[in-house]
Amino acid sequence: MEILKKPLLTEKVTQLTEKLNRYAFIVDPRANKIQIKSAIETMYGVNIQAVNTMRYVGKLKSRNTKAGPVSGRAAAYKKAIVTLKDGETIDFYSGI
Repeated sequence: MEILKKPLLTEKVTQLTEKLNRYAFIVDPRANKIQIKSAIETMYGVNIQAVNTMRYVGKLKSRNTKAGPVSGRAAAYKKAIVTLKDGETIDFYSGI
């Protein structure tokens, strides 16, 4: 199971990073906080102070087509917000 799917880079998360040294990731819904912590520490080589997780249910989506209304659901996902210890950072753009 691949625990880390991708980092979240939004305006809200950028503000969290600048003010509180927190980073957000989309993770596997089956992963727990201990697995998430160890995966991030090994991948980025940082020390983690705290991990907070949130589960999101996919929103209902519908649209009208020639064949009539079509409804479906956006994908559900799990988000982890990680607080790093003071003085540590993660650089997502170093591999570009």
